[in-house]
Amino acid sequence: MWQAPPAPPPFATEWLPVLDIPKPGPQNRLTVLFRILLLIPQFIVVWLLSVVAFFVAVIGWFGALFLGRLPGFAADYLSGYVPYETRVTTYLMLTHDSYPPFRFRTPEYPAQVELRPGELNRLAVFFRLILVIPAAIIQGLVFAGWWMVALISWVVVLVLGRMPEPLFESTAAILRYRMRYMAYLLMLTPAYPKRLFGDEPGEAEGGPVSATRPLVLSGAGRGLLVVFIILGIVSWGTSSITASLDSDDDYDHSSGPLMPGPLVPGPLGHVSPDTAR
Repeated sequence: MWQAPPAPPPFATEWLPVLDIPKPGPQNRLTVLFRILLLIPQFIVVWLLSVVAFFVAVIGWFGALFLGRLPGFAADYLSGYVPYETRVTTYLMLTHDSYPPFRFRTPEYPAQVELRPGELNRLAVFFRLILVIPAAIIQGLVFAGWWMVALISWVVVLVLGRMPEPLFESTAAILRYRMRYMAYLLMLTPAYPKRLFGDEPGEAEGGPVSATRPLVLSGAGRGLLVVFIILGIVSWGTSSITASLDSDDDYDHSSGPLMPGPLVPGPLGHVSPDTAR
């Protein structure tokens, strides 16, 4: 008797880098008050690590083109650098009250990043800096928007002694997307950054279940994300107009118009017109 062929196996779900952060809890108002000052040593360390990460990533890019994956030393260093930078940023953005330790491996720390470096598409590696531009713009907008109201967020956490749930959700979404952007830029994952507005309930894939695994945003959390995006657009628009006016004032007819420096994804920022002369 004829039987129908078995159904094809379902397509494997694309795995995305994971950021685990505990639910918002009470915070020491004194550490909230002096949060940026407390992090000055970490800022110095992160900057030094980022300089090394830049050169490791450049070497790793050539290695990935030939091997189809990051060389071992590059994968090891960058897999330590991205979580380190992310831990510092989660503390800076007031999601929890645990000071980040000065080391790469911190299994006891409340904020954890899970990365799985592996096989890479050589063509995607070759065009990585071009492919990452849309994600760089998105993470830049939401990050700029968050910082436009950072003082208000700081006052709220300082007064309440904790971060309100909607603010935590939107901040965690920004942190996770930024981490995924960095992981993709540094070739630690073949998965393009996505799911800025969170996951569906029950989408967590193994591992410890945390407030961000899965990251399910409430209506208020999604609304705050939209506000951050709008504020980011306003911030970038204002900066562009200001830079344009400054360029007009500094125009040198003998040398031609000033060209703005390139927008470089990541910690390198952008070169100002004055330094690009």
